[in-house]
Amino acid sequence: MECPHCHSQVRQHTKHCQRCGGFIPASQHLLEECGLTETVPCAAPGKPVAPSRTGSRFRLATLGDRFIAFVLDLALLFGLFAIVDAWVFMRWGIFEGSELQLTTASLVAAVALNAAVLFFYGWLFEAGFGATLGKALIGIRIVRTNERGRLSACAVRNVLRIVDGLGLYLVGIAVAACSDGRQRIGDIIANTAVVEEKLGIGIRLTAMLIWIATLAGAGWAVPRICSSNASLTTPYFNQVVVRVGRTQNSAYVKVARFTLDVHSSTTP
Repeated sequence: MECPHCHSQVRQHTKHCQRCGGFIPASQHLLEECGLTETVPCAAPGKPVAPSRTGSRFRLATLGDRFIAFVLDLALLFGLFAIVDAWVFMRWGIFEGSELQLTTASLVAAVALNAAVLFFYGWLFEAGFGATLGKALIGIRIVRTNERGRLSACAVRNVLRIVDGLGLYLVGIAVAACSDGRQRIGDIIANTAVVEEKLGIGIRLTAMLIWIATLAGAGWAVPRICSSNASLTTPYFNQVVVRVGRTQNSAYVKVARFTLDVHSSTTP
């Protein structure tokens, strides 16, 4: 890696240029190696300067921005999950009076389809546009740090959410916080990084409209899917695992021998 001030060759993990003493921004070598940044002026010794975007220069996205984008994407995904789960449960569940019985087949199908929605949402948006809707709204996007193809890099990044998501995403947050490039495990293995990107108002407005339309569509579709009782029977995995129902003054969920009752209090 070159010192951005005097252009002398320095070791990749050196924080200060041994020749001029200037500070070298953390993770600058990642951006230089993939051609994302040109030269960034050295700061006075001890004063960090982060790479910024000027032409082809980029600044690494903060963990706070990435978390907000994740929350926005999660809200949209919950809307999609609600549509998928309602469709699955209405077809592979069993109705007995006011009770919905979820079979092993319905739960397996719901988990598989939810996982597919999660993967394809992240993969297709990041590979096609560089950002999911949440990232576009916040102003961050995915870039590659080597010559790996965009489709394969984004596929690896999204498959490894299963690892980064352990402990309510604490694993991914901890690794990104300790990484010089703010990379979670999926980013490290896929050779990707998340950087700031000033998107135009048109792109952000479009992303916002799609985000709102998806949630509104879920709110409209789920009750209509649930009102259509079109159950299908299957000879496999038809054992009832979960029971959801209601009585005159309570609602309940039964899983194996465990029962959760929610009673409603009525005022005379």
